[in-house]
Amino acid sequence: MTDLRIDRDELVELALDICNIESPPGGEGEVGEFVYQWMRREGFAPRRIGMSAERFNVLGRLPGQGDGYSLIFNSHMDTGRSREDRWSLRDPDEDRNHGAWREGDTLHGEGIVNDKGPMAAFMIAAAALRRAGAELRGDLLLSAVTGEIGYEPVDEFEAPKYMSKETGARYLIQHGGVADYALVAEGTDFRVASIEAGKAFFKIVVYGDEQWYTPFTPDAEVDVNHPNAIVRAALVIPALQNWGREYERRFRYESKDGTIVPKVVIGAIRAGNPYHITRTSELCAMYVDCRLTPESDPLAIRRELLELLESEGVAGDVELFVYRRSYPAGDTGPLLGGIRTAHREVFEADVEQAEPVISSMWRDVLIFNEMGIPSITYGPPRGIRNRSMEIDDLVSCAEVYAQIALNVCNEIKPVRHAAAAGA
Repeated sequence: MTDLRIDRDELVELALDICNIESPPGGEGEVGEFVYQWMRREGFAPRRIGMSAERFNVLGRLPGQGDGYSLIFNSHMDTGRSREDRWSLRDPDEDRNHGAWREGDTLHGEGIVNDKGPMAAFMIAAAALRRAGAELRGDLLLSAVTGEIGYEPVDEFEAPKYMSKETGARYLIQHGGVADYALVAEGTDFRVASIEAGKAFFKIVVYGDEQWYTPFTPDAEVDVNHPNAIVRAALVIPALQNWGREYERRFRYESKDGTIVPKVVIGAIRAGNPYHITRTSELCAMYVDCRLTPESDPLAIRRELLELLESEGVAGDVELFVYRRSYPAGDTGPLLGGIRTAHREVFEADVEQAEPVISSMWRDVLIFNEMGIPSITYGPPRGIRNRSMEIDDLVSCAEVYAQIALNVCNEIKPVRHAAAAGA
């Protein structure tokens, strides 16, 4: 293995510095500027690439000689907990949701596990390569992007604040963040996943009767004829849950790139007005996340949901408001080979395919695949429930990332004419 020094203390300090800059979706500007200035000091000639001045991606580069494969490392700067999430968290102000700290040999915090810990690992790995004077045939790119967390515009929650994927990896790629291969640095238990689940979001609206003022509300049975849309929707939920379990079994997808188990979750319910509860509700909306495989048809899913309402005798409608496909990776040969060699050098064991729960997520690997850049997700273990990561794992991750860069970027790229490459 190439003699590269990963400074453990420097890695921990960088990870904590990044994670202690709060960056919920839509608020990535401050941490983006930190990453930009770090890359600038370290000699990676970074660019700010953003749809808006407040939400920009950062792209750095370690130039190669020009005859090897190029590789882009990718992580996202936005984290999954916001102080505005008052209706989804018991304690939205909990420290673990907004910062990070060290306890012995463990790092704690939302940002550490999703996704600034792996980001710090590839940043330090790239710095180690540059400081060691490593010569690369192909370029090594470093990208920190916005908008990976699944916020999506719906109802009054509008763009640009609630935009996600369009502002991040997709915008970066369309404005120059292009390489032959992409490594999406996220937690995978040091396994590989080159496919992940797409997603379709549905708004299922249940209709009630015209509003009744509380004293005049009829003594109605708790059934689908109850005038209150909230009661009718509550009766639909068991049927929707059963449909979701069957959906998961019907559409399980296995491939060379990984296994997708497409889950279904009712993520939100809205009805009535909390400040005016003296009347029954004419509408109740359920917001449903259906995960997709490359073979999924979102319109067929919508039809099934409409049929579910009809079978329950409930009047309503179903709106598809988000559709993001799943894409297989294609030929990841040099990247997968580089990961296998690097993993074996660091861990003295063969790398394995990620568990289905990993390849059933959404991550930016799908955007790179969609854009024709074969990609693989690979990163350290992480404590999902307690949001923690072992420092030893983060150091090992940086070591593997450095070796992956050497392996991929030093493989000679066959010469192709620009027209053949799709220019």
